[in-house]
Amino acid sequence: MKAAAIVFDRPRALSVRQLDLRPAQAGDIEVAVDFSGISTGTERMLWDGSMPPFPGLGYPLVPGYETVGTVLRTHGACGQGSGAIHAGDRVFVPGSYSFEAVHNLFGGAGERLLVPHDRVVRLSGDGGAESILLALAATAYHTVSQGGTTDPDMPPDLIIGHGVMGRLLARLTVAAGAPAPVVWETQPQRQSGARDYQVMHPDEDERKDYRAVYDVSGDADILHRVIPRLARGGEVVLAGFYSRNLSFAYAPAFMREARIRVAAEWRRADLLAVNELLNTGRLELDGLVTHTDRPGRAEEAYETAFGDAACLKMVMDWRH
Repeated sequence: MKAAAIVFDRPRALSVRQLDLRPAQAGDIEVAVDFSGISTGTERMLWDGSMPPFPGLGYPLVPGYETVGTVLRTHGACGQGSGAIHAGDRVFVPGSYSFEAVHNLFGGAGERLLVPHDRVVRLSGDGGAESILLALAATAYHTVSQGGTTDPDMPPDLIIGHGVMGRLLARLTVAAGAPAPVVWETQPQRQSGARDYQVMHPDEDERKDYRAVYDVSGDADILHRVIPRLARGGEVVLAGFYSRNLSFAYAPAFMREARIRVAAEWRRADLLAVNELLNTGRLELDGLVTHTDRPGRAEEAYETAFGDAACLKMVMDWRH
């Protein structure tokens, strides 16, 4: 069985072509994809070749870890009771190993996927294009909560970057009842759209007593800029993905007894927790998907996603 997929043949060389799907195994589900998202973090580095050494990295590769679709069929038992997955269910797929003869990093940008049933998250409602943001929302949740181990008295009071990840961090902070954070954004096109929090250019901010600074900009020089803004004992959380090694000046960090924490990607518990927040209305994803295109225009879509500051999130529509 074959399916169309987006393939990075090499850095800055993209094609859409038919690939062989791996053989189905017991417990797999077959998903007809409606929407897949383009990541402006990791996927940008896969596209331009700047991704640091990473497990599974190699070309040609199928990108994508933000996919929404409908279950066409199941292969054997796929869960039990209320957790069972059935044909017709709407699901979120956080990447796959569906395709043969290519690297599946992260393997979600295709028209049809084969995935283990316990990898997906069943969606309520129609599971529209905004549902592709579930992975980013789970990453934001994981960054703040660390599985419930982070000090609840240290929510982010400064967020660097007002892209989708920064907005999700801010929305989660407000939804948790914590004081509204300040968000720094240098690009005028991205300074609007705040909900119950303040966005400003960093040059406009004179504050130097931040307790918890969350960076989602991916700027490898960020520590030089934010450590002098910390209160004593303050923390910088690195929640972006960085193509260069980070460094910092020791004296300012010493004077503030600064802490630096790295936040990795979500875990399944984070996906389920965020899905519950969405189902109960405590978190909303509206206003974050700004652009939609079709696979036949994949090259133009990637150029827009990576080059247009007004594009918060690009979604590929596979339905036609």
